[in-house]
Amino acid sequence: MDTTTATVGGLVLALFGGVLLLWCAAEVRLRHRVRRQGVAVVATVMAEDDVHGQLDSAPLLSFSVPPAVGGAGACRIGGLVLTRPRGHTPLRRPERFAPGAPVRICYDPERPSRVVLAAGEIGRGFVVDLLWSALGVACLAAGAGLLTAVGG
Repeated sequence: MDTTTATVGGLVLALFGGVLLLWCAAEVRLRHRVRRQGVAVVATVMAEDDVHGQLDSAPLLSFSVPPAVGGAGACRIGGLVLTRPRGHTPLRRPERFAPGAPVRICYDPERPSRVVLAAGEIGRGFVVDLLWSALGVACLAAGAGLLTAVGG
């Protein structure tokens, strides 16, 4: 492999792996904080008319918040918030998220549109986080390996 190609490839892989690891850590920390300090409520899964929304694995959720929550910038209609939960990335939407189904969630009182599934609703969320982290570590290691091979 050409030295320039290996160097650029190593830098790209290392940069991608590092950014992916930072993103994973930030997401996991945010979701953990919202579950721990957020407000627990029961949301309802909304039916979606557009094709793109139906293909999204994260369900569109609706729940009510008190008028004083979230300040002026909250995305809601009256006291109703419509949003999708963070950290939900299966390939297909599970059947338990059918339209009209109740789902336990936690939301950030400062930003009601920041929603995570409650601990009992997660399913295999921890495994998905580990897979994304493993991908980041693998890319970082491959990039570092290429850079070491070129430099040594």
